[in-house]
Amino acid sequence: MTNKVLLAGESWMSYTTHVKGFDSFYTSKYETGEKWIKKALENGGYEVNFLPNHLAGEYFPFKLSELKEYSCVILSDIGSNTLLLSSSTFEKSLPMPNRCDVIKNYVLEGGSLLMIGGYMTFSGVDAKGKWGMTPVQDVLPVKIINTDDRKEHPEGIKPVTKHEHEALQNIKGEWPHFLGYNFTIPLEDADIPVTIDSDPLIAFCEKGKGRTAVFTSDCAPHWGPPEFVEWEYYNVLWNGIMDWLTKK
Repeated sequence: MTNKVLLAGESWMSYTTHVKGFDSFYTSKYETGEKWIKKALENGGYEVNFLPNHLAGEYFPFKLSELKEYSCVILSDIGSNTLLLSSSTFEKSLPMPNRCDVIKNYVLEGGSLLMIGGYMTFSGVDAKGKWGMTPVQDVLPVKIINTDDRKEHPEGIKPVTKHEHEALQNIKGEWPHFLGYNFTIPLEDADIPVTIDSDPLIAFCEKGKGRTAVFTSDCAPHWGPPEFVEWEYYNVLWNGIMDWLTKK
């Protein structure tokens, strides 16, 4: 099994208007949030191909054979429209493969999938993520609701370990706090070792020949605060999940 991982999402662009009395001007910036999880997985021996949001629309694989080059696909803070509406379809009205179907078939034929929370994964802010309306829903361990699913906790909220799981066996003690997560509903075949406010934080399942998992909070700020990304078990967490998913 290859050690290559495809991480799609975790980037954004901001355009700000500054108004100073009669005058105004504009600034823009590009930011990413992949560095913590990418470094963690690379330290664990994985090769991570990071595909930011503005490139994923055109360069996320359209073919199952291309996706099979990876042992795992990670979707983190990327909306389903980014994969559904390539420029060929949206701008030229050309039929193209449904990449959500490709992901589903990839899992059923032995691949693995990890969905990480954010404002554009699961249902997301204003329900714009829309993953529950795609074939990806069929291979997840949780049901995605069709409304805005964010549970914001500015006061901080700590996860609770409910039972042991081999992916998390090396994590000891209390979890750090989080500042929010995506609300999901457990499915019958889900194994949910860690909850947050009694909802799934981490869930696992097997689908066809493959495995999938969800982490319903963020792998980076803002929901994942410094206390989380600097946590002594941060690397252990992601490598444990990845090792289980890829049957390493």
